[in-house]
Amino acid sequence: MNRIETITSQCGDSELAPFLRAAGRAALTGGSIIRQLYDKPHTIEMKGAINLVTEADLASETAIVASLNEDMPGLAIMAEESAGDAPEEPRGRTWIIDPLDGTTNFAHGFPFFAVSIALVDDALPQVGVVYCPMQDELFCACRGKGAWLNSGRISVTTTRFPVEALVATGFPYDIHARLDTVLQQLRSVLPKVRDIRRAGAAAVDLAYVACGRLDGFWEMDLKPWDTAAGWLLVEEAGGRVTDFAGNPYSAFLPEILASNSALHDRFVDMLT
Repeated sequence: MNRIETITSQCGDSELAPFLRAAGRAALTGGSIIRQLYDKPHTIEMKGAINLVTEADLASETAIVASLNEDMPGLAIMAEESAGDAPEEPRGRTWIIDPLDGTTNFAHGFPFFAVSIALVDDALPQVGVVYCPMQDELFCACRGKGAWLNSGRISVTTTRFPVEALVATGFPYDIHARLDTVLQQLRSVLPKVRDIRRAGAAAVDLAYVACGRLDGFWEMDLKPWDTAAGWLLVEEAGGRVTDFAGNPYSAFLPEILASNSALHDRFVDMLT
C-alpha cells in the first residue's frame, strides 16, 4: 500500500477520505514538477520588490489544478498564481493551493519549500496537505482524525518553558514598512527562547510545528494559501493556532501564531 492509501485509510469511514486522497495525489504531482525543475535555469518574474514567481510556480499550479479537477470535479479553487492579491473568504467547499511556498528559496537553490493544499468548508480547513519535494516528506491532516508525516502519526512537542523552545518566524514582503514591528518582536522573543529559525516557507514552518521539530511559529501578512493546510496540521497534531493576541484564527487574518499549546500563552505575551 502506498503512503497516500495508508494515510487515507487512517481517516476511516470519514467522508473526507477521498478529498485527502485527491489532495495528496495533487501535491505529489506538483512536487514532482518542482523537483525536476530545481536544478534547471529559472525564469523569474517579479510580483513585487522582493516577491518572485518562477516557471515552477506556474507549472506546479497547472498540474495541481488539473489533478484536483480530475479527482474531485466541480469544486471551487483558490490558487496563489491565479487568485489575485486580495482573495475573499470563500463559501462552501474550496481548494486553497500554494503550488510553491518558498519561491525565493527555490530560485536561489535553497532546498526548503513546499506544495500546500487545503480543502476548506466556509473557510475552515477540513483536509490539509504539505509536501516538501526535496525531502520527499508528505504531511497530511484530516479534521478530527489526526495528522501524519508520510505514513506515521505526528504530534507537537511537550515543551513547557520558552528557554527550551526552538521557534520560527518569517518576514513580510513589505519589510521596509514593517521593520520596527519585526525588530520589536525579535527583541521580545529571542532572549526568552533557545533559538529562532527563519526558513522562508510558512507551510514548512507550520508542518515542522506539527511534527515537533519546532515548538512555535509566528508571522504577519501571510495569505490563506500559505497557512490553510498548515493550520489544520498543527491543530490535528495537538497544537494551537491563533492570532498574535490569542484570538481564534482564520487563514484570512493578517497574522498567525502556532505552537504546541503548552507555550501558547507565553508567546501571546511576548508578541503583544
